[in-house]
Amino acid sequence: MTKIKKIFLSEDEMPRQWYNLAADVKTNPPLGPDGNPISPEMLAPVFPMNIIEQEVCQDRWVDIPEGILELLVRWRPSPLVRAYALEEALGTPAKIYYKNESLSPAGSHKPNTAVAQAWYNKEFGIKRITTETGAGQWGSALSFACSLLGLECKIFMVRVSFDQKPFRKMMMNTWGGNCVASPSNETNAGREILAKDPDTPGSLGIAISEAIEQAVTDPKGETRYALGSVLNHVMLHQTIIGLETQKQLAKVGIKNPDIVIGCAGGGSNFAGLSFPFIHEKINGADIRVIATEPFSCPTLTKAPFGYDHGDVAKMTPLLPMYSLGHTFIPAPIHAGGLRYHGMAPLVSAALKNELIEAQAIHQLECFESGILFSKTEGIIPAPETTHAIASAIREAKQAKEEGKEKTIVFNFSGHGLMDLVGYEKFLTGQLDDYELPMEIIERYLAEIKDYPKPNFV
Repeated sequence: MTKIKKIFLSEDEMPRQWYNLAADVKTNPPLGPDGNPISPEMLAPVFPMNIIEQEVCQDRWVDIPEGILELLVRWRPSPLVRAYALEEALGTPAKIYYKNESLSPAGSHKPNTAVAQAWYNKEFGIKRITTETGAGQWGSALSFACSLLGLECKIFMVRVSFDQKPFRKMMMNTWGGNCVASPSNETNAGREILAKDPDTPGSLGIAISEAIEQAVTDPKGETRYALGSVLNHVMLHQTIIGLETQKQLAKVGIKNPDIVIGCAGGGSNFAGLSFPFIHEKINGADIRVIATEPFSCPTLTKAPFGYDHGDVAKMTPLLPMYSLGHTFIPAPIHAGGLRYHGMAPLVSAALKNELIEAQAIHQLECFESGILFSKTEGIIPAPETTHAIASAIREAKQAKEEGKEKTIVFNFSGHGLMDLVGYEKFLTGQLDDYELPMEIIERYLAEIKDYPKPNFV
């Protein structure tokens, strides 16, 4: 019998609704400067009201507008692929599947929410969107989405990634986006940071501050901000990944996998794959769900759960999340998308409820795993994605030791063709492992020690 390598869905089989974990896992509300829950109207200068409505939505299933489906169908549904060659190299009895999100025009999962957010902004009458980007995946995706819908796009890219990944900037420019290094001299937030530390590598928290500042100071009111991760509506849009995966597994007779894995920075690709399976777990399915992050930015594995801002300038509300502190400046590892100080409130709530587990992995093991995957499956993964691959390899080896045939599914969140400088440094011995010391974590956390604490049940 011929082995089935790739499992496809037809365009007619693409999900017509998103799954909203907020209906099944409760979180504490975002708080304003006065410590009281914010109202939707308080977010109106930052986001269009149709997106704010999704952010506070408690419905379990949310219809995907036809206009968004018409954009998504340019590359969706994405294939679910059986990693036979990787399994053989590992000698494991485990079945390893990966959801290949690298086939989008921007090369990652990010367009799933980029086109949705751009569409909602266009419907609301917005003409310009500002955003931040770490490794450049999100900035590329939003530039692409804005080009489809005729919107202007301004991207503040974390300086270390701006220098490490010049081709990402070129991708944004090709799609019409305007990409600048952050911190920049274009905003008060950027100028203040540069005055204190002219050589700062930057951070996603800084870039977010700059992007929000430009949005809310537009005198014409025609600009809004878009975030590529963390917030509820972003998690919602990404669940099309897991919903497709469930349909694809069913085609080969698998109701639920044993293990679901995603790398985790702000939470979007992890949530996209895992949330539909967490819904199954809430309803009795026996599934392990693993979020994998770098040792150099151990948000889920070392940070406390509490309220914190999503940005350095404290322009965002206080969010209930695992956080290393909003002033945290991460080490300049090549997994730029995993260098965020906080974690999505819904992902944080899932961990707090013990619906998921978290692990940290060093970058050398991740690059080794990425190269093994490249040599067996053929695709060069993004540094972020190698964290999920490394975790899947660990679980496959464990299955071998136990002599158990397990089904492992991970999210191949993006390719690494714009990240080859990182691979070159790994292959030439220029990379080291770095574990963030607790004394540094405690220094950043001292700044938020008096912040409100969630009443989490």
